Amino acid sequence: MSTLAQMLDRLTAPAELVIPQADGSVRCTACAHRCLVRPGRRGVCQVRFHDGKELRAPWGYVAGLNADPIEKKPFYHFLPGSVALTFGMLGCDLHCDYCQNWLSSQALRDPAADESAYFIRRVSPEQIVEAGRRCGAEVIASSYNEPLITSEWAVSVFKLAVQTGMKCVYVSNGNATPEVLEYLRPYLTGMKIDLKTMQDKNYRRLGGVLKNVLDTIKRVKEMGLWLEVVTLVVPGFNDSNEELWEMARFLLSVSADIPWHVTAFHSDYHMQETPNTPVSTLTRAADIGREAGLRYVYAGNIPGRVGEYEHTFCPKCRTALVRRTGYLIHEVRIGAEGKCPKCGERIAGIWNPLP
Repeated sequence: MSTLAQMLDRLTAPAELVIPQADGSVRCTACAHRCLVRPGRRGVCQVRFHDGKELRAPWGYVAGLNADPIEKKPFYHFLPGSVALTFGMLGCDLHCDYCQNWLSSQALRDPAADESAYFIRRVSPEQIVEAGRRCGAEVIASSYNEPLITSEWAVSVFKLAVQTGMKCVYVSNGNATPEVLEYLRPYLTGMKIDLKTMQDKNYRRLGGVLKNVLDTIKRVKEMGLWLEVVTLVVPGFNDSNEELWEMARFLLSVSADIPWHVTAFHSDYHMQETPNTPVSTLTRAADIGREAGLRYVYAGNIPGRVGEYEHTFCPKCRTALVRRTGYLIHEVRIGAEGKCPKCGERIAGIWNPLP
């Protein structure tokens, strides 16, 4: 067993997202893999494991803790301009070759990520929430690694955060189960979900199943949580017109009010020979989303170069409501009532009172 595994195994608590089996094994319900974990074995994520008595889940540490603009998550219709205290642990249930955060996500799955041991800091839920209070955060976000597989820890933080008036969000790959969404529901206000591809064979290359993600998008919307969807547009992987149209039409079938962010891939991890996403590809993807009928489409990761696709406009009268450059907010013209000041159109989202 690696030193990192020994360290992480000590930083655990009894899992709650679990169904005990008659033979002593357990069925984990934290993600859609629904791993059957036998004594002495680990789930697909590697960070949830059976110690011979019970399933253990990550607990009591962070591998990342930062005060970020909410736009970095990215959320564009969720308290724009606010601070999101973002915490993350280690591990993931997928293994994307283009992961932009692989040192955290691929811990225990890729020996090259073992240096993530240096990121680990022991911390309590109370300390995280206090850090949020000190930095003026209105939002607490679980991100950096895949939060679904560390949901017990997230809930321990969120329980305290909501008592202070903070809103809680997940930044997730969407490979969820109904059980984990119901577990999170009392505390969660919003969720960012990745829609990586509309080809099941490509999702399986990443370690997932397309249907599970599509089901999660529909379920999160039905639950009344605020939802924004991100597609990292990767040259040669998911950037064809046909696939982008299929994504846009699927989102439209769920709700025209779901903000869709098409973001730029940067060469990384196992795809360093793949070129970065051109600006023209991003704007083409955004054009497709708007032409399909989505009311709020954004192009990200290339600030200042995608024109109107950085800003929020009223879909009825085209008044500019939020102007941005990257994570920097220049102007907000929409208040807590969520209406366009010019025509009165209701703008989907969660908004702050105007200053």
